[in-house]
Amino acid sequence: MWWVVVNPAAGNARELVERTHRALEELEIDYEIRQSESPGHVCEIVREGNASGVRRFAGVGGDGTAHLILNGIMQQDWAKTPGLALLPAGSGSDFIRTFALPRTLETAAPHLATSDWYPCDVLSIDGAFGRRYALNVVEAGVGAAAVSTAARMPRWFGGKRYSIAFWLTLPRFAPATVRTVVDGRKDLAGSAIAIIVANGQFFGGGMNIAPRASVADGQLDLQVFAGPRRKALTVMPRVIRGMHLGHKNVRRMVGGSVEIDVPGTWPIEADGEALGKGPISVTVLPAAIEFKI
Repeated sequence: MWWVVVNPAAGNARELVERTHRALEELEIDYEIRQSESPGHVCEIVREGNASGVRRFAGVGGDGTAHLILNGIMQQDWAKTPGLALLPAGSGSDFIRTFALPRTLETAAPHLATSDWYPCDVLSIDGAFGRRYALNVVEAGVGAAAVSTAARMPRWFGGKRYSIAFWLTLPRFAPATVRTVVDGRKDLAGSAIAIIVANGQFFGGGMNIAPRASVADGQLDLQVFAGPRRKALTVMPRVIRGMHLGHKNVRRMVGGSVEIDVPGTWPIEADGEALGKGPISVTVLPAAIEFKI
């Protein structure tokens, strides 16, 4: 049994429900569509599903929808490893790019009828905002500030919203002194403008930010982007193609956990969702869920 969660924030709710029914009705699977009323309601839907013996959840939307379902999943105890799928319908669905999955609801729906699953790590994030979980990426600094800018932009910008928001945000965001400690021993300190902790390989509308990351290796992929801001003009074109790791202003490390000390004013985002501000710690939870491929 699949519980298919439709997120109205991803578009017209009635249209999304109708499209989902049309895409799924010919598949030989058991499913039930549940429409969320708010971000908090998504967690309640997952809790109710768990209590009813359901452990497979599909989100109709983008990375934000997957993020909400994941956080509902991680707040529950499960008799068996829970499963998550994404039927893309939002403005951004970057996580599925790591698996080269279809990028529309209709073309992705048949995957729910297959037996193919992939064990997937999850990132656990602790900060002043409490504990949250991420499927794809956690970011501190200018990129996280750009997420808030993008959220205020018209939806018709589509997947280009983040890229446009980044360049609008960059001139107003100053570098700061940061410190990262990986696995309690690898220490990196200095001026930076952004810190990225990746699980998947793509975010920000298709940028190949972490080409060496794996969602199943029990390791996080940490990248620190040093200032000054003008260096972004040379780094960002390489980021789009995943060719930035050799740039002198980019430092990369891997590990099972990282402590990130940043100014209390620095914003934090995960999977395109603003979380809060200030220092954070991030830990990998190996094979915490199964992802539908």
